[in-house]
Amino acid sequence: MRVQVLSSGSQGNCTLIRAGELSVLVDAGLTLGRLRPRLEEAGVGMRTIDHILVTHAHLDHARSVGALAKKQDATVHCPTSMMRNNSVLRAPRLDTVAVDGRGEFEQASGESLHYVSAGLPHDCDPTVAFALDHEGRRFVILTDMGRPEQRVSDRLQGAHVLMLEFNYDDEMLANGPYPDALKRRIRSNHGHLSNAQSQVMLEQLAGPNLHTLILAHLSEKNNTPQVAAEAARHTLSEMGLDHVRVLIADQHQVLEPIDV
Repeated sequence: MRVQVLSSGSQGNCTLIRAGELSVLVDAGLTLGRLRPRLEEAGVGMRTIDHILVTHAHLDHARSVGALAKKQDATVHCPTSMMRNNSVLRAPRLDTVAVDGRGEFEQASGESLHYVSAGLPHDCDPTVAFALDHEGRRFVILTDMGRPEQRVSDRLQGAHVLMLEFNYDDEMLANGPYPDALKRRIRSNHGHLSNAQSQVMLEQLAGPNLHTLILAHLSEKNNTPQVAAEAARHTLSEMGLDHVRVLIADQHQVLEPIDV
């Protein structure tokens, strides 16, 4: 299994997973015009994507899901409550993702990819994180979470590659340009994870299998890659996991492919 983050941040999120001949996108939050060159950079052509998995209905995750699914003739997998959302209506096929459930994607060749979902506290209900499993390897993707929860970590244990939200630094948010109402929303139990909260989730999720950590959904105004990476590496070091590679998912550039 190979993972490649095409975009990550408040302007749009999209992650490509290849498992043998099977290709799956988690979210499609960019416009088609912005997403197309990133797919091309990743070597994805027309009718290449088999499935699109949607974490929640916010536009930075779901903006072009239906339109892309129609062009790719892909099946969209999303929570039941999203199935009448405008962002997915153009999809040729829809399949339900259960919150705190399990499922499987299949391709005509017989290739399959299993998933475990976990519901997250966020101001778009439902929002889900996923563990994706293929041939004994596990990729976990978890963003858009308002507070750490052990329940979520318990469902998503065992990652070889972990993509985890490090959205904001507390001090930068407090002293930053956002209006107070938006600051309260971000800091709330249904907002986003601060670096300190992400460290708590990392302590709960990192285990002996982990070899790569991807820091995701960084705020461009309330965080920096350096501050987030320092926080992550501090936690990994305290856990005796200094060998784990730390990468930063970017809003504007495609991340290198990662073998899970």
